[in-house]
Amino acid sequence: MNAVKRIEEFERFGSILGLERMNVLMELLGNPQEALKCVHVAGTNGKGSVSRYIYDSLEANGYRCGLFTSPFIETFNERIQFHGKNISDSELEKVTDIVLDKVSEMTSMGYTSPTEFEVITAEAFLYFAMKNADFVVLEVGLGGSGDSTNVISRPLVSVITSISLDHTDRLGSTIEEIAAEKAGIIKDGCPVVSNVDSDAARKVIAKTAYEHKSRLYDVSGVHAASCEEKLGGSVVSVDILGTWYNDVEICMTGEFQVRNLITALTVIEILRRKRIISITRESLYMGLARAVQPGRFEIVGEHPYIILDGAHNPDGARALTETVRKFFDRERVLFVTGILADKDAEGILDRFCEAASSFIAAEPASPRRMAASELAERIRRRGIEAEAIADIREAVRTAMDRMESYDAVVFAGSFYLIGEIRRFINEEKQGADVL
Repeated sequence: MNAVKRIEEFERFGSILGLERMNVLMELLGNPQEALKCVHVAGTNGKGSVSRYIYDSLEANGYRCGLFTSPFIETFNERIQFHGKNISDSELEKVTDIVLDKVSEMTSMGYTSPTEFEVITAEAFLYFAMKNADFVVLEVGLGGSGDSTNVISRPLVSVITSISLDHTDRLGSTIEEIAAEKAGIIKDGCPVVSNVDSDAARKVIAKTAYEHKSRLYDVSGVHAASCEEKLGGSVVSVDILGTWYNDVEICMTGEFQVRNLITALTVIEILRRKRIISITRESLYMGLARAVQPGRFEIVGEHPYIILDGAHNPDGARALTETVRKFFDRERVLFVTGILADKDAEGILDRFCEAASSFIAAEPASPRRMAASELAERIRRRGIEAEAIADIREAVRTAMDRMESYDAVVFAGSFYLIGEIRRFINEEKQGADVL
């Protein structure tokens, strides 16, 4: 059985927040995480893009960096990257052998088995330590305080990208409760960068930072002095902590990506001022320009535009919709969407319907998926035509057959949906130049 199959066997233990199991497992592994210099990134939305900006910026300046992120889009190995490459199958097998050996030792001592995500996180820490990574950009999986990544004791910087209502069954039913959970990554004396809209959430973060004697850099009020926004990216000029960054080019689309850039640049500026890193502006700009987050307003075709976006909560759907309306206002836009049943489908659809001319409702490859027929019915109640096509690949083929009637085709919703669509489109591109 290969490493991925062995790791996936731990899915039966569910997703349980809390660090008790993780602390025991890491202790048995020799606490490799303590040797790593980590930037810890939490947030409802934006944490993947911010992590990518930081990672590519450091890599472009000659540092050998690790990136731990989730979920993956096409292949499991995407979750653990080092120095520009996914972890190889052989390396994944090696760290899986080591970690699962310690898991057996742990359970034989009477401890509860770790969860699937805890096993993956432990493998990432071990792998980055074995590689002697200069830095690690560590994306939180769920929440903050109880997430397995929070086993690190002293991050270089703790980052909170945004806070909105999501995973309310796990993280809390109010903005304040969710903010408190995400602020749980703040550690004593470690700087904090926050780019959060909500006044209530900002107060929670500020209070937590104060209690930990951690300097807070609240960049929610920082705006670009100039921004030329276009499909395929933006050119931004902005003042970051008194340092002028002029004509920074990014290739991720949307106003929200400019906000993510400001968050990432603040982290880079803090590390630079503390003399933790030494960078050149030319290399920094090069890294930022090549940073790409798959499945985040990812343009994979033109004439018409074909866009992939893992907008799986209302706030993500709002950001996507605002960008679609900015570039395709009053034009025909086909949305192909699939949503998990435990998500706020009504909130997501309210946003999608602001930009869509018509829909195809599909089903993500997850047991938690909402039936395509139910999703289509919910859309029709909003007065927009929707066809239910449960099979993802059939839904994609149907959309492609109709795409000449639209100015844009947007595939949006669950990452389980986006990953499968991205795989299919890539296969089609390899087989024939259909896009």
